[in-house]
Amino acid sequence: MGLFGKTPERSPKEQVREWTSKLRKEGYQLDRQIRAIQRQEEGVKKSLKEAAKKNEKDVCLILAKEVIRARKAINRIHASKAQLNSVVMSMNHQLATLRLAGSLQRSTEVMKSMQQLIKIPEVAQTMRDLSKEMMRAGIIEEMLEDTMEGLDDQEELEEEAQEEVDKVLWELTAGTLGKAPTAVTESLPSEDVEVAGPSTSLAEDEDDDVSKMQERLQALRS
Repeated sequence: MGLFGKTPERSPKEQVREWTSKLRKEGYQLDRQIRAIQRQEEGVKKSLKEAAKKNEKDVCLILAKEVIRARKAINRIHASKAQLNSVVMSMNHQLATLRLAGSLQRSTEVMKSMQQLIKIPEVAQTMRDLSKEMMRAGIIEEMLEDTMEGLDDQEELEEEAQEEVDKVLWELTAGTLGKAPTAVTESLPSEDVEVAGPSTSLAEDEDDDVSKMQERLQALRS
């Protein structure tokens, strides 16, 4: 705290470094969440296999949907982490630009990434706070109200696509339940067979012509 009880303002360089640190911490948090979901998924998969042995098809169906939700959650978090890494790279670029230009530069890429990140429940609050600081610093423009608010966690659809459920059941029960992924196979006619027919017929016709010519020559000589 500075004189008269006021906190001295941070320099642009200090701001960027602080933002980068917070972004990286959020990335580590996402990594922990991914590992936690993966552990839960393994437990569900084990339960599904046990239920399959007991022929409890209804239980297997419910557990298969849980596996699908877990995998979708992991994919979503991976996408969020990619957005975080993109912002971190942009912050490093800001530091390089700061040394040359002496000030922070507005970035549409950072704004796009932050707009996506504040929609992710796992990092929403931190991203809102960082977005406000970045707006004050002039890096991003003011975001729309409907983007900043109303970002509650959206419920996953209750019913998963039957095809996905079938694939998971097939995968985890070694084909006992569910259906194998659709494989597109095309049977094309053999070129050798197609070519062999006309070629053989042509050879036979030529032999007949030669025989007839020999017969006519023999008749002329006699």
